[in-house]
Amino acid sequence: MIGPISTEVASLTEAQFNEISAFVKGLCGINLHDGKKELVKARLNKRIRKLGMTCFEQYMQYVREDATGNELVAMLDALSTNLTYFYREGKHFEFFAKTALPELRVRNAAARRLRLWSAGCSSGEEPYTLSMVLHEEMPALGNWDVRILATDISTKVLGIAREGLYEKTRMRDMPASFLSKYFDRLGDRARPWYAVKPSVRKLVSFARLNLMEDWPMKGPFDVIFCRNVMIYFDKPTQDKLIERFWRLLAHKGWLLMGHSESLTGNRERFRYIQPATYQKA
Repeated sequence: MIGPISTEVASLTEAQFNEISAFVKGLCGINLHDGKKELVKARLNKRIRKLGMTCFEQYMQYVREDATGNELVAMLDALSTNLTYFYREGKHFEFFAKTALPELRVRNAAARRLRLWSAGCSSGEEPYTLSMVLHEEMPALGNWDVRILATDISTKVLGIAREGLYEKTRMRDMPASFLSKYFDRLGDRARPWYAVKPSVRKLVSFARLNLMEDWPMKGPFDVIFCRNVMIYFDKPTQDKLIERFWRLLAHKGWLLMGHSESLTGNRERFRYIQPATYQKA
């Protein structure tokens, strides 16, 4: 039985932190190193208080015994970091628009088919940006079979992404013309919200996916965006993930990563194009 909401702050011992770290890493590959102890304590204490519990031992027992899996999902939601905005790391979208897309329009002209994957899509800004770029750069977009798969482990951010409502602060790096072309303004003048237009939504499909588990999709993908995701994994986990991306990419497909990530040790499979941008060899 879950008790009333608690106001107590549970202490987190080193042994408990190590247990949580090992549990999360085994489940989804996220590497919660020593520097994350206070983050884990703060974020999971919110769950502990909400459930009316008093300690991490009680909470972890509840997570392991919850047959529905709901608390496990809530735990991963709490520990996931999801800071993003439209047109983040804009050079990637410029590369996609001016280099990758023109080549794909020629390469895939017969099939008129494009498949993109936003792996770690967070609250949806990245896949929606890709959709807007496609609308900008492909006048005959309606004659093509285009799909953008957008996945994340967090059900919380996927809910935000599906809703498609954003504050203007999320658009600080986006071309100004995109705001009027691809969003509907809602709310009052003091604090407006912006809704992604149906034409942009239409290309994007959201799904929950743990990158460490089996992937239901078979590919091939022409471009995979996996940016600022692998920084949470250790090197062996990163290498395994990169190998799986390589297998799912189409011939000469592109993998775009975060600027703090690299493919060191995997250069035989990928050709370096520009910072954080690689092409399948």
